[in-house]
Amino acid sequence: MKVLFVLEYYSPHIGGLEVLFKNLCEGLTSKGHDITVVTLRLPDTQTFEIINGVKVYRVKVPTRGARYWFTFLSIPRVFQLAKQADLIHTTTYNGAFPAWLTSKLRGKKCLITVLEVFGSQWVDSADMNWLAAKLHQLLEHLVIILPFDRHISISHYTSKCLRDFGIARDKTGAIYCGIDYDLFNPAKADGKAVRQKLNLGKEFIYMYYGRPGISKGVEYLIQAVPLIKQAIPNSKLLLILANDPRDRYENIRYMIKDLNIAGSIILLAPVPRNELPSYIAAADCVVVPSLSEGFGLTAAEACAMGKPVVASNVASLPEVVSGRYILIKPKDPKDIAEGVENVYNGRVKDSGKKMFSWDECVSRYLEIYNQLVDSSERRLK
Repeated sequence: MKVLFVLEYYSPHIGGLEVLFKNLCEGLTSKGHDITVVTLRLPDTQTFEIINGVKVYRVKVPTRGARYWFTFLSIPRVFQLAKQADLIHTTTYNGAFPAWLTSKLRGKKCLITVLEVFGSQWVDSADMNWLAAKLHQLLEHLVIILPFDRHISISHYTSKCLRDFGIARDKTGAIYCGIDYDLFNPAKADGKAVRQKLNLGKEFIYMYYGRPGISKGVEYLIQAVPLIKQAIPNSKLLLILANDPRDRYENIRYMIKDLNIAGSIILLAPVPRNELPSYIAAADCVVVPSLSEGFGLTAAEACAMGKPVVASNVASLPEVVSGRYILIKPKDPKDIAEGVENVYNGRVKDSGKKMFSWDECVSRYLEIYNQLVDSSERRLK
């Protein structure tokens, strides 16, 4: 089968979206399928390359507003490559329109993976003015209601959100992301080496890693640092933070300076993914202070590593967390601090482990691909 993916971001860009589609595309390729990706061109990347069997075409876009430019500038390349594809697969947000438009022009089936639905939380965001928030909310709405042949979510929570948008139940379905349990294997990680490298000694380390996106709640974790320091004097936050979006990254740095808590935080740039488990192993717990999550990859990875997790009781996170975890109120620095303090004092129970398989994820998508292609062929006959 020949599948064309239209994705605003792809590896080496860092994020949950990239982890999902890299594993899905390479998993499909390993099963003998012909996989092509159209994505925006990142600095220091090639316009075309083959990565582990996946053909990746990158579209040159202006640096400012790159994601939004991709929506329109990708259309010629997507239209060209779709001619040979059996179907088209896209995701929210900026790859959705060119994928859907091309599917109609080429007469191809098209499905979308909806990562999360932010909805009214756009307006609640403190990082946008009212007009910008309303525009983003409208754009999200327009993307979701496009008449794709199938809407797939990455959690049951997000599936419910889609049905709330009026997407028919028989057009929706949830397919969880997978976890690489060979990579996120505590027996293979070297947390001691990381603690020595960072000169941590016996300090209590709570950790956040990921992007500073508007739904990630990093600012509330930063506000919790003085409270945690007061309750646990020998504590430090290990903050592995991407600098995209840049303005939010700089805002986080400003907050750290303004609160005079730089001495309580170790701020690092993202580490290579194969090294990430050792950094998780070096921590005493992982904090996921999100305001919304489509799946919650960092939470699931931390749980796979056997680490206690302090996570917001929102969206899909209660579906994903397992083992030792504490659910807290979102947007509440005090509750974050209390959650971390409870972990420090051993007040967290083990609830058992949940497993998320990449093989199952790939197989479930293949089932849907085959259904769509078979129905298309029957229609043509």
